[in-house]
Formats: sequence, C-alpha cells, structure tokens
Amino acid sequence: MTWWRRLVGGSSAPHSGKTDFLKEALDLEARGDYGNALTSYRLALRERPDDLRVLQNIAIAFSKTGQPEEAIRTYRRALQLDPNLAGAHYGLAFLLLKRSDTVHAGMHLESYLRTSNADDPQASKFREHAERTLMQLQNASMQQAEQDGYATEGAQDGHEAGDHWQAPADEPRRDEY
Repeated sequence: MTWWRRLVGGSSAPHSGKTDFLKEALDLEARGDYGNALTSYRLALRERPDDLRVLQNIAIAFSKTGQPEEAIRTYRRALQLDPNLAGAHYGLAFLLLKRSDTVHAGMHLESYLRTSNADDPQASKFREHAERTLMQLQNASMQQAEQDGYATEGAQDGHEAGDHWQAPADEPRRDEY
C-alpha cells in the first residue's frame, strides 16, 4: 500500500516488491474505505484488464459508492469475458432490479442459479435470495399478464381495452437494456 502508507504518514521508503493493488484494495474495502479501494482496484485493473476477480470487486465497490451505472458496465464486461460468472449475474440482476428492469434482472437471476454451485454452503443464502426474488418476479409477471388479459376480455365485452387497467406512463419499455 505504497501510496496509502504515504498518505497516512507511513514510510515513504521504497519497498522491494511490486505493489499488489488488488490486495491493497481488498484491505481498504474491508475497512470500509470504498473510495480509496476504487483507486487501488483501478490500478489493479490497469495491470490486469481481464482479471475477473478485479472486475467483480470493482463492480461491488462502484455499487457501494453510489455508482450503479459503472457497476453495471463493469459486470457486463466481466460477463463478456466469462458468461458463466455467477457472481456477476447475481450483482447485475439486483442492480437491474433497482432500475425496474425486471425482465433482464430475471434473466440474470436464472443465469446465476444455473451457474452457481448449489452444493456450496457459502452460496446457499445467495441462492435462496435469488430464488425468492425470481419467484416474486414471476408472480408479479403472472399478475400483470392476468391484468392485461382482463383488459383484453373487457374490450371484447364492449368496453375499451384501457378501462380496467392501464400501465403507468413511466413504466420502462421491455426492449430497453
């Protein structure tokens, strides 16, 4: 943590080894210093632009520092490199949910459940959360379909199609991703 040590008053004497920016970023993040962790992650990413661990960790740090668009972009970059990267699917799904992009969030939750290790005890709480969220999305989608079907039936009975239910004007288009 060369630059960090200098910043907080540590020794400025050069050390013999190359700085491990990923290790430094993880240490800073563990202390809750996400802003400085981002700097170290960026330096690590500069050295290893295709490192999946760095990409996932920097996406998490972007999320925790209120930069969801950067996080989404970074998760997508990681998924370009490895489409089966379970953690990236999980993180991206919940960022997309915050955007109200339920269709693509559901697709990433399904991908997460397909690619994550069901036998890993550490993954169980994340899998349960993903399964629960996916079930809620599916239930909401079915309710929406029923409402849409009801509006169509009403139109056949001589009512206007919009008389019973109308989508909010600010609802995101399903083709936006």
